[in-house]
Amino acid sequence: MEEAMLRYQEMTDSLCVEYIKRHGRYSMAANHFHPTYEVYYLLKGERIYFIRDSSYAVQPGDLVFLPRDALHKTIHSGIPSHERMVIYFDERFLYEAGGQDAQLLLSPFRHRQPVLRLPEEQKKEAEKLVLRLLEEIGRREPGYDLSVRNIVTDLLLLSGRFLLRNEPPETAYATPMHKKISEVIRYLNSHYAEPVTLAKLSETFFVSPYYLSRSFKEVSGFALTDYLNLTRIKEAQRLLRSTRLPVTEIAARVGFESFSHFGKMFKKLSRMSARTYRKQASAQPGTDPYLQGGDDLDKMDTGTLL
Repeated sequence: MEEAMLRYQEMTDSLCVEYIKRHGRYSMAANHFHPTYEVYYLLKGERIYFIRDSSYAVQPGDLVFLPRDALHKTIHSGIPSHERMVIYFDERFLYEAGGQDAQLLLSPFRHRQPVLRLPEEQKKEAEKLVLRLLEEIGRREPGYDLSVRNIVTDLLLLSGRFLLRNEPPETAYATPMHKKISEVIRYLNSHYAEPVTLAKLSETFFVSPYYLSRSFKEVSGFALTDYLNLTRIKEAQRLLRSTRLPVTEIAARVGFESFSHFGKMFKKLSRMSARTYRKQASAQPGTDPYLQGGDDLDKMDTGTLL
């Protein structure tokens, strides 16, 4: 599947760059969210990018800006091959690189449109920066660490300045069903703590259970049950980091009727128990032990209660 890969990891772990060229159809198998900012750049091919509650068609030259902890997943669009570059960084890199202008560098992540499609002039400038970045990572000549940091900063600055002066158009829904599924996802994001069943969702949104289940998977890349479990565990992680509530109470607050089911899901998605997660988060305040979910989402139990 992978034909080529480059990876750069800064010694302080505050910046990471990854390039992958893939041949054949590929969709992310893993549920995915992380405590770092992410910039996704597509060099070739086409991708469908699900972010929070909507799916976006991503074309070559597009920049995707993902805030921390935003649930996301890339899905194949029918085009068999693609090349992409992803930049991950944390608060340390942001403020070391941007100083008093850190908020300007951060501004693309706060925009309501996560996909930035630049006009031709700025698009060419962004492409040059990306190609320079990959060249530096590939050659690793003396001083390449400094060059990598500067190029990433320049890419964020280019995007931030453009958005200060321009308002990108809203991305239209591909089909009425895409719009409907976005409404369902927003409902789940607000009602995850309540008992939710496929039958209830079907009745609420006037869609047959079978069609709703199938369309949800096609549009978002997630099975409906998996998405709801992931949303609940994500909130549980936040409560474990920010409160001293008992784990049993947290499980109930995020919508799990069974504590054993909560424990099973938490360990599957976080790769550690809830108590271990809290212990590690307490030992390193301001960090998140969780980087991404497991790779076996499709093997999860999908009962009637979502």
